[in-house]
Amino acid sequence: APPRGWYLPLVARGTADCDCFDVIEGLVLQGGPEVEVLTGVALHAGLPDAWPTTGVTTVRVLLALQGRWRALGVPAFAQFDNDTCFQGPHQFPDVVGQISRLCLQAGCTPVFTPVKDPSFQAALENFNGRWQTKVWHRFHHSSLRALQGRSAVYIAAARERGAPRAAEAPARHRLPGTWRFDPTLRPCGQLIYLRRTDDQGAVTLLGHVFPVDRHWQHRLVRAEVTLPRGPLRFFALRRRTPESQPLLRETHYELPEHRRALRRCH
Repeated sequence: APPRGWYLPLVARGTADCDCFDVIEGLVLQGGPEVEVLTGVALHAGLPDAWPTTGVTTVRVLLALQGRWRALGVPAFAQFDNDTCFQGPHQFPDVVGQISRLCLQAGCTPVFTPVKDPSFQAALENFNGRWQTKVWHRFHHSSLRALQGRSAVYIAAARERGAPRAAEAPARHRLPGTWRFDPTLRPCGQLIYLRRTDDQGAVTLLGHVFPVDRHWQHRLVRAEVTLPRGPLRFFALRRRTPESQPLLRETHYELPEHRRALRRCH
């Protein structure tokens, strides 16, 4: 098996950590509402988290991430799938959603993976399975509040058991006490998209189709875009040879200015 985070060289070498986030759907309390659970786990440190709620929205994700990172520190990378609650709306080009903006302002590189792709979701799927076994299926929950309380007990116990692993993980940086998220700040920094090329060797991201390599068809790539004015680089990914990630193509990309005035980053 390839190393943890094999598609991110710094994580694969063990010099940086990555928090991965997902949503468990389809849970229903007896006589109550449907429940969704935002989950999180660090590839190296462990540090699990779970936030049961009546629906995972971008606002709830923003609050959860800020609470987690203030308490535990900020990793070098944060991984999400392409769900709109994480990435933002898909119907418009050049959209940098609020989760990406939060990550960039906190000093963390957001990484977006295809939905439910087993190449990138193994750690999350394992934790999601454990949470459902240890919390959802083991106890009767009379209300959402009861479920949240039971989940919090499980998360605290899991973190205590995993304390030695967390102590040996790559360092996480702390947010200054005065730090505040500003959604109007122009995005600056790097975004990473993990994609599979089509039959023409092209990928779609940020609402545009980018040719990568006509000989690299239906294969995985890591796209790294530096905002606001590029460059955009595509690297080949091979699960069987994770140490080999050659540059396939470099091109220019510039994030357009929006009509609404935005404060520029420093």
